[in-house]
Amino acid sequence: MRTLTKPPPSSRCDQCGGELRLKLIEAADRGLGLEYEIFVCANCGQEQSLTVSHDRETPHTKVA
Repeated sequence: MRTLTKPPPSSRCDQCGGELRLKLIEAADRGLGLEYEIFVCANCGQEQSLTVSHDRETPHTKVA
């Protein structure tokens, strides 16, 4: 998993105020270099997704 270069707009859940943690990064549009970043609240489990621009200078790391 790669390191996030931009934090989410809020690192707190809108519903309960719990901590948002990164769950998954998926390709949204390879042509435009967009990705979906999915976060989940550590407290209530609510998911929040953001569409972000992929930083081509940051390499992906392999997860064993």
